[in-house]
Amino acid sequence: MRNYEKLISFKEYFPLKRRESTVKNIGLLVDGPNMLRKEFNLDLESVKEILDELGKMRVGKVLLNQYASDKLIEAIVNQGFTPIVVAGDTDVHLAMEAMELIYNPNIDIIALMTRNADFLPLINKTKENGKETIVIGAEPGFSVALQNSTDNSITLKTPLHNIAPGK
Repeated sequence: MRNYEKLISFKEYFPLKRRESTVKNIGLLVDGPNMLRKEFNLDLESVKEILDELGKMRVGKVLLNQYASDKLIEAIVNQGFTPIVVAGDTDVHLAMEAMELIYNPNIDIIALMTRNADFLPLINKTKENGKETIVIGAEPGFSVALQNSTDNSITLKTPLHNIAPGK
């Protein structure tokens, strides 16, 4: 019993989340097939720089389908992101990754890089659970409903040097 009591008191000295920091932790999920297209010419390093103004990116995952090239996967890794290659549609896998971030006490902001309105329920669930939301998208096809439902919307103009933060 004494060892168990020591373990409980040890947890009191080291909480799971430190509250002293004013810097918010960001978890970014990228809808690769939707956003990493040649016509957009987007650079993930620039996206990280944009997010640095809002907090500290702690999680950066890029979801890709099985058709992603080895060169693309290597570029994603070289920019400090974790590639996740899935068979079929990436939307369900992105939603599952987002749910993990929603329930992670060390993440304050969930950022989605997508243009897809299918993620509206995910944005709403994120906000219901007290997390801030950011959606990063590009024109054409950036869902207005998605932009209006989030706490912060960032539209990346193409080419990337024309970045316009929204809201």
